[in-house]
Amino acid sequence: MTLLLVSAPAAWAREMVSSAVKTLNLRSGPGVGNPAHWTVTHGYPFQVLQRKGDWLQVRDFEGDRAWVYRSMTNKVPHRVVKAQVANLRRAPGARSPIVKKAGYGDVLRTLERRGKWTKVRHEGGAVGWVSTSLTWGW
Repeated sequence: MTLLLVSAPAAWAREMVSSAVKTLNLRSGPGVGNPAHWTVTHGYPFQVLQRKGDWLQVRDFEGDRAWVYRSMTNKVPHRVVKAQVANLRRAPGARSPIVKKAGYGDVLRTLERRGKWTKVRHEGGAVGWVSTSLTWGW
């Protein structure tokens, strides 16, 4: 029984990947013969739902599902802004000065986690701390 309780969290852990290429096509099915419905940029995070050969079925922060070629993804952690605006701050805390405002859909490279805050690098280069609840990813 103890083994079951210890291994349960690992079984429920979600596998995440990020786009490893400048432009990643998200397809309706596993294979280049399936149409690409949309594209994302480098770093965009996804949750892996299933595998089929060299293809991954993924879900994004809006709940959309698609297929991507596995070798075009990596394990570099990123987050995407799910709020209309997310303030990147000099230090972790709501009273720390704002260094940049990120908008809905902006991709942020995860650098460090501290409690309810994540240190990130914005795709434009700015580094700051963002409230983790305003983002999705890993």
